[in-house]
Amino acid sequence: MIDLYAAGTSNGMRARIGLEECGLAYTFHPIDLAKGEQKSPSYLAMNPNGQIPVIVDSDGPGGRPVTVSQSVAVLVYCAEKSGKFLPKDPAARPAFWQALMSAASDMSGMVTAIFTLSRAKDQHGPAIDVFKSMWKNYMKVWDERLGRQRYAAGAEVTIADFALYGVVGRVKATQPALVEGYTHVARWTDEMTARPAIQRAMKF
Repeated sequence: MIDLYAAGTSNGMRARIGLEECGLAYTFHPIDLAKGEQKSPSYLAMNPNGQIPVIVDSDGPGGRPVTVSQSVAVLVYCAEKSGKFLPKDPAARPAFWQALMSAASDMSGMVTAIFTLSRAKDQHGPAIDVFKSMWKNYMKVWDERLGRQRYAAGAEVTIADFALYGVVGRVKATQPALVEGYTHVARWTDEMTARPAIQRAMKF
C-alpha cells in the first residue's frame, strides 16, 4: 500500500493523477498548507524540504519501504512500478523525456513565479509581465506541438501528459486567461479532463 501526502496544488495533482492512472492502491493524507502541516516534524522527516507531495510505499523495490518526493519523481515511480505510461519504443523515448522535462521545469517554473508574484503584497507588475510573456511562448510551442500530435510526447498517453496537465489544469482553474486562445491545448486539456482517473484525482 502507498501513502500519499499532498494538497490540491499542481504538484499534488500530478502525484494523485499518477497513482490513479497507474491503478496503484493508495491512502490519501491531505496536507493543509495554510496551517503549515508540511513543516511539522513528522512531515519533515519524510521530506526535509517541507514540500508536497510525498509518497511512502511500504512495498517498494525488493519489498522494502521507500519514500519519494518531487511530483515528477512520483510520476516516474508510479509508471515504473505499474509498467504503464512509459514509451515501449526506444525511438520514442527522447521525445518523451523532452516533453516530461519541459512540463517539469519550463511550465512549472513559470506558473510558480506568476502565482507567487501575483499573491505578493508588493507590486511586481513588470516582473509578472515578463513571466507571463515567457508562459505564453511556452504555451504557443505546446499548442503547435499538440496540433501535430495527439499527446504531449506523441501518439500515446504518457506521464508527460500527467505532468503537463497538473500545471495547465491548475492554471485553467485559477487564472483561465493564461490558457485561452490555444486551440490544440484546449482540445488536449478537454480530453485529459474527461479521463475517469483524472476526474477521481481532482477530488481533493
